Amino acid sequence: MEDRLKLAMGELDEEEVLSLVEARIQAGVSPTEIVESCRNGVEIVGKRYSDGQYFLSDLIMSEEIFRGVMHLVEPHIPVGEPNNGYSVVMGTIEGDIHDLGKNIIIYLLRSSGFRVYDLGVDVSPEKFVQAVSETKTCILGISVLLSFCVGSIKKVVDLLEEAGLRDKVKVVVGGYAVGELVKEYTGVDFYANDVSQALRIIREIAQKDCLHSQS
Repeated sequence: MEDRLKLAMGELDEEEVLSLVEARIQAGVSPTEIVESCRNGVEIVGKRYSDGQYFLSDLIMSEEIFRGVMHLVEPHIPVGEPNNGYSVVMGTIEGDIHDLGKNIIIYLLRSSGFRVYDLGVDVSPEKFVQAVSETKTCILGISVLLSFCVGSIKKVVDLLEEAGLRDKVKVVVGGYAVGELVKEYTGVDFYANDVSQALRIIREIAQKDCLHSQS
């Protein structure tokens, strides 16, 4: 049977989404399961955007709905210390204030035991590099939705090189519109078009390329 919450999220039906979330919380469904259903619905939104069925305003609407979901589920999320020994710096690049995908991946990473440093939105290249230097992370995630902001991602990579940090960190760029051309132009290591792909890539980097017990 199709997941009603996923479908409601995909249809951008805010009233039904929030109603279903409240009902599932009352029924004792875990916050992780609720967020996963919403994440699957967001992927429907992203695919429809990529296919031209939805527009930028629809993506913004999905962000607002997801914020409402997180407002409801956050009080029910168990608070625990990161336990897998890996850290990730995440942020949305300068000039872009979209944070839906970033916020979902941060939640999923923290649920998986990662320590995540969230820099927020509209983050300058210099701030990304400073965060990598201070945290000594080996994984940097950069979110972008607006294509005209891609140049700033290239600047992040260039500044990492200048600071002598490029070979110490893997850079992952995420967003519906990114692809091989963006990867080649910016010099990042990986790109992801959806949250599940980004999560898989970051886990693989941690296992293969990162030293355990980062700061």
